Amino acid sequence: MNSFDTAIQIFLTHNAFRSAAMNHAIRVIAGQVIFKGLVLIPVLWWMWFKPDARGEWKREMIIATVASGLLSLASGRLLALFLPFRQRPLYNPELRLDFASAGLHDAVLRTWSSFPSDHAMLWMSIATGIFLVSRRVGALALLYTAIFICLPRVYLGLHYPTDVLAGAAIGVTITWIATRDFVRTRLAGPILRWMNDYPGPAYMLAFVLSFELVTQFDELFLFVRAGLKAL
Repeated sequence: MNSFDTAIQIFLTHNAFRSAAMNHAIRVIAGQVIFKGLVLIPVLWWMWFKPDARGEWKREMIIATVASGLLSLASGRLLALFLPFRQRPLYNPELRLDFASAGLHDAVLRTWSSFPSDHAMLWMSIATGIFLVSRRVGALALLYTAIFICLPRVYLGLHYPTDVLAGAAIGVTITWIATRDFVRTRLAGPILRWMNDYPGPAYMLAFVLSFELVTQFDELFLFVRAGLKAL
């Protein structure tokens, strides 16, 4: 671990919250989807249906944002798979740090590389898209993502600060590129036209996709893993 990571995590574990109730609250926030996608994804739906003079542009931006979130999540998990393995702070005995992570231990986390944070990649990507559509709402979305999604994962030892910062930077960059005019019109334009022509199946698929983004496809991955293990 580099000196930057060390300084921040020593500060958090030695000088941050000493309240058992506060630590429990942070564990709940980090472990429940209601504090992640179930906050940000409904904002996208609200923006989609909110009357606006730039309705077509706004809907293209939202489609590009969702596509960016999917790409960010997939990229994060592929990078964690193929980059050199980095043990999570929580399981690194060399750190000699006492994290407030009781109840969050997961066998999958032990074998899944800490770098980069797919949570930071996904939700910073989505929050950036919200910001590019509405500066006021987006600023709140970015602040919410930093405080309620990214910071608890560092505090609980699930990630190093550099895992989160790198993931956030990648997610922001992916969304910024995907929402540029020359990319967005080619990516989102055809999808929006199809949604306008076939609203029934389009909104059904949008609902399913929203649900999977909120859960970060965890149930689907568990189902696939169980099937592979059974075979």
